[in-house]
Amino acid sequence: MDQNSLKKAVGLAAVEFIQPDTIVGIGTGSTINYFINSLSSIKFKIKGVVSSSEQSTNKLRNFGIKIINLNELKFLPLYIDSADEIDPQMCMIKGGGAALTSEKIIASVAEKFICIVDVSKKVNILGKFPVPIEVIGIARGFVTRELEKIGGIVKYRRGIITDHGNIILDIYNLSISNPILLEQHINSIPGVVTVGIFASRKADILLVSDHNGINTIIK
Repeated sequence: MDQNSLKKAVGLAAVEFIQPDTIVGIGTGSTINYFINSLSSIKFKIKGVVSSSEQSTNKLRNFGIKIINLNELKFLPLYIDSADEIDPQMCMIKGGGAALTSEKIIASVAEKFICIVDVSKKVNILGKFPVPIEVIGIARGFVTRELEKIGGIVKYRRGIITDHGNIILDIYNLSISNPILLEQHINSIPGVVTVGIFASRKADILLVSDHNGINTIIK
């Protein structure tokens, strides 16, 4: 199986975790696109979805799936998203699709967070994939200098404006031996909206597709 086939398989597997008459939070990215394709087959069994990005929203609407504003909810039972990297403690790097702020908000609200990945996204230590950071435009230079102080190599993701009107900085060369501490430190820098380290809010369940099938890991 190639990587796209693995993404498709884990997207299909995630549908089995969705209960009837529920509302589901939906992430963003190529694996989630396969999940949305599978979700469309049970769209009449769910009440609707909370979407993390315009990209996902457009695809969901094309399938006729109801979009619900998170502010209208007091309770969200389930959030399903993928990751750019995930370690054995279920800490993640997310944000390759520039939707990290909404993803982190929805994940934090949800009672259960299911992460779905192909096996290539599993790592022992986070950091090979650059850490995305959503930043208010005026703070770009300052945030860059602060990240360089901790050894980061900062690259501005040109041509990308987030759904919230901000920019993305991608940080290379970070040592992420303590994801929670680094997440807290970067979030404390003025001008940072969100860092794409998901460690304070980890996944509760991980579905991993490989050539042998689907592995389910529960935190």
